Amino acid sequence: MKKILSSLFVLCLLLAACVPPPPPVAAPADATTAAMSVEPDAGSWQTWAVTDVAALLPAAPPDQAATQAELQEVQAAVAGRDEAALQQIAYWDGGAPSHRWIEIAFAQLRAKPTNGPRMARMLSLLNVAIYDALVVAWEAKYTYNRARPAALAPGLAVLAQHTNSPSYPSEHAVAAGAAAAILGYLYPDDAQGFLDKAQAAADSRVLAGAHFPSDVAAGLELGKMVAQQVIARADLDAAIPAWDGVIPTGPSYWTGEKPVEPTAGKWQTWALAAGDELRPEPPLAYDSPEMAAELQEVVTITRTFATNQKALWWQAIDGAYEGWYTFAALRMFEQGLDANPMRVARTYALMSVAQYDAVVAVWDAKFTYWTLRPFQMDTAMTTVFTTPNYPSFPSGHAGVTYAVAEVLVNQFPANAEAIRAKAAEAYESRIWAGIHFRHEMVASKAIGEAVAQKVLERAK
Repeated sequence: MKKILSSLFVLCLLLAACVPPPPPVAAPADATTAAMSVEPDAGSWQTWAVTDVAALLPAAPPDQAATQAELQEVQAAVAGRDEAALQQIAYWDGGAPSHRWIEIAFAQLRAKPTNGPRMARMLSLLNVAIYDALVVAWEAKYTYNRARPAALAPGLAVLAQHTNSPSYPSEHAVAAGAAAAILGYLYPDDAQGFLDKAQAAADSRVLAGAHFPSDVAAGLELGKMVAQQVIARADLDAAIPAWDGVIPTGPSYWTGEKPVEPTAGKWQTWALAAGDELRPEPPLAYDSPEMAAELQEVVTITRTFATNQKALWWQAIDGAYEGWYTFAALRMFEQGLDANPMRVARTYALMSVAQYDAVVAVWDAKFTYWTLRPFQMDTAMTTVFTTPNYPSFPSGHAGVTYAVAEVLVNQFPANAEAIRAKAAEAYESRIWAGIHFRHEMVASKAIGEAVAQKVLERAK
């Protein structure tokens, strides 16, 4: 009997060996792996313009049958990649989804220069739209948990940097849709060019094998929808009454014509209740001994090639704005955060919101007090560059600088010393240039630091 049972057991093993193994089961379209865990809770992060994340969620992604058909489209796109496609993929895959749009924004600001308040406004609208759109996208990603194409076709030659998150919607397409809509709103003559860039960014993700066509279509649409909410908020600034054209007269007041953005202190703020929330106490009296001493400091300062060079650099867009984004980008690449779209977008949003709110607060004070510039008190003095055409107190650069610097200290505490050293140099550069008094710097630094704390508190 034992021999019979033994023979039957061996026969069963042989028969089992002859049965071909089942084909590998592709990951279902609604599943994700445990490794896909980049910020799974980011859909609940604090937004700036969007008030109802759930209301903006895109419809569910295509079902499994439709996904299989889309997979064939992705495979065909990957198989047909040429040199132009490879360059397109490499360009848009260079960093987190926000990265290229920051570059594009600064290229636009160089091509069509504007004033400091307008720069700050543009950057805040852009980064808030991208960040808020990505918050909604992340809620959708982990609601639907759609697997990426490579999970269904393990041999797929994916060229894009891998972001461990579900596929739907595409984060690069979301950022592109939001950025193109904001930039098109601000620069309507160039709107089509931004839309073309957005489509190229979205298409690159399919060519790279990173996303399905429906991922990028939903992403572009979501980005545009969120941008419209940001634009609606920005449109409120158009309701602000126009400046009445009245400049106070008297020996203590700024003199000039057509000052830059006299109503910017009334623009919509993000973290401040309004532009006047942090209005400082009145400046020094123009005929006080303290003011005379500060004027003497500005008039008699010893300028060197180094101080002149630094004054000019901080006055330019490179120092006042772009340099801070370059610094942040380098830190994020160093820490590998380029694979974490949410952290990158959040940092850029915090930076730009702080810069913008600081500008609004400073402009409120400038056009409340209408104070003289140093060269208007001593007409014989020289400056490194032409003094900006608006009242002196408080300093715009000091406020904007310390607002963004303290945000960056919060984001990159290991670099706190270097960040604050940069801020201190920007601060002193206004004295070196001969365009501000010392007490104006002190008041504006306090505004910037207070703005940063309010922005960080609001973002929690």
